[in-house]
Amino acid sequence: MMDLNFKSDISDKYTSKSQIARILTEKWMQENAYCLSCGNSHLSAFENNRPVADYFCSNCNEEYELKSKIGTKTGSKIVDGAYSTMIERVSSNNNPNLFFMNYCNIDWKVNSLMIIPKYYFIEDIIEKRKPLSISAKRAGWVGCNINISKIPEVGKIYLIKDSVVISKNETQEKWQQTCFLKLETIEARGWLLDLMRCIETIPNSTFTLAQVYSFERYLQQAHPSNNHIKDKIRQQLQNLRDKGVIGFLGGGKYIKNT
Repeated sequence: MMDLNFKSDISDKYTSKSQIARILTEKWMQENAYCLSCGNSHLSAFENNRPVADYFCSNCNEEYELKSKIGTKTGSKIVDGAYSTMIERVSSNNNPNLFFMNYCNIDWKVNSLMIIPKYYFIEDIIEKRKPLSISAKRAGWVGCNINISKIPEVGKIYLIKDSVVISKNETQEKWQQTCFLKLETIEARGWLLDLMRCIETIPNSTFTLAQVYSFERYLQQAHPSNNHIKDKIRQQLQNLRDKGVIGFLGGGKYIKNT
């Protein structure tokens, strides 16, 4: 069972708030986080200053990165590093899975821990920030935000939510539901993720082909090179059905399985 409390005594020799937060969150992850891919109960830390990942699973070699901030809400955007580096990582599939932690720095306790699998990261969700001003130490440097509001809810897997630990069986089951995406090309993933987001906005658990067709204009704007949007919608609905994300009820009707 995860212990939501940090071991604050290990940071007694530090005075910098950022250093204290880093020491405590890193130590907590090593003692409590686990591999969603294979279920290994322990993650190992990479050496400091590794440019990409923070942790890895010694059993299946899955890699993870940790972002953390004070508070209880994740928000719609996550501040990340250099824009060019992130775009290169996403385009090459050389990116780790992302843990995002919210914590309290008064009683040093974890409020939430969410993971987004790496195959949900496509160029469309990476936003370029304004370059740093000429007076800045790194003048001209361009950072980025990860717009997680563009990620389907099924891709946001909570290990801890509102200070409640989610069972390992439940989190791993959610992980497996869409891990087929990692086998898809980047272009195919973009289509599937866009369609999944559209389906999520339909309020009922059941929906019709006509309802999905209503997103035709949005999907055309998102994929301007495709001139057969309705054909593509039907193709991707079949793909999602074959992967168990949705079920087909017949007569142009579907049901959400996630």
